[in-house]
Amino acid sequence: MAWSKLKQLLESFLCPALYGRFEYRATSYRYLPDKAGLCYIAVDKKNVLNMSDITTLIRWYHTELEIKNDPDIQIHITNEEIEAVRKDTKGIVPEDRLKVIASNRKISEYAKELFLEQSALSKSNFIVVANKFLSISIEESLESSDILLNILALVDRRVGKKRILNMTEEMKSKHPIVQYFYELRLSTL
Repeated sequence: MAWSKLKQLLESFLCPALYGRFEYRATSYRYLPDKAGLCYIAVDKKNVLNMSDITTLIRWYHTELEIKNDPDIQIHITNEEIEAVRKDTKGIVPEDRLKVIASNRKISEYAKELFLEQSALSKSNFIVVANKFLSISIEESLESSDILLNILALVDRRVGKKRILNMTEEMKSKHPIVQYFYELRLSTL
């Protein structure tokens, strides 16, 4: 499907309160076929979600630091993870330090997962996810672990006021950009 038709379809599902504030934008270069082009979502004429960003590595590091420093995020560590650390350190590390090392490893893995989700965003991937969004139910999009599916569902007019209000707890575990779009949608109620 051509970008203009896809954009038109996505905008037809946009929540009426976001008309004029929210827009899908894409650029591509006609004479550079090996370049995927840029795709981003703008809110109030500001680029909010860039799907092809050079600073992704820096943001991954900041995401890891935010997770480590956020007291609200609780990372559960299993005994198997502690045993894996004990095995890696050959048993010379004190017991309390093993928990800290295991926790740091798990936080780093979580940040890397977020990083991979962010860095996989490009115009071609956006088109694939947008087509998927148009072909699956709104519930599947909301429950998905895919950032773009969550965002597209949150700004969709088929998600009503009651459902948005009931999603507060669920949104706490989502990616920060998904939380941003949730807050944006809350502000329109």
